[in-house]
Amino acid sequence: MLQTKTQLTLEEFLALPEGEGDIIYELIDEQAVPKMSPKKFHSRLTRSLIKLLEQWGDERGEIGVEWAVKLTRHGRDWVPVPDLLYVSYQRLSPDWNQDEACPVVPELVIEIISPEQTFGQLAAKARDYLDAKVLRVWIVDSKARSITVFYPDAPPQTYRGDTLLKDPLFEGLEFTAEQLFQMAKIPPTFL
Repeated sequence: MLQTKTQLTLEEFLALPEGEGDIIYELIDEQAVPKMSPKKFHSRLTRSLIKLLEQWGDERGEIGVEWAVKLTRHGRDWVPVPDLLYVSYQRLSPDWNQDEACPVVPELVIEIISPEQTFGQLAAKARDYLDAKVLRVWIVDSKARSITVFYPDAPPQTYRGDTLLKDPLFEGLEFTAEQLFQMAKIPPTFL
């Protein structure tokens, strides 16, 4: 486990050595906090979402997997590591080629609920993303077989079954929750 002083600046956090094994850290309230370790269904959903996003937007922007992003939360530096993010080439030049945290606010952040997390915890995190000017946040719940979309100016909307998820912000990206869960080979019911 990473040992750090009580409070970290953004620069100190970004200069920390890599975590041990597969541990990834987020900067939250000036603390290096370990991120939940994904399980099989989480991994399958991530892969399927990558495929959908790449088919739609590979030429439109950058699709990041567990790519840290520099944001602010409650007036403090915040470096979350979303499961996936999408940032258009209008926000981040295709010529930007640094091996570091995403320097701009992405249009889309996707979080997949892990067994140790609750929908409520990720809904609070979605609000933090929106407050940081992320335009859309998707929370994917494999147990409920749903995708909840959070908007900065409207109530969240939950998509299940064959209800088509489409958004003018991501023109041409259309799929249903059921298509995603079938693509990821998530069984209809599991404990």
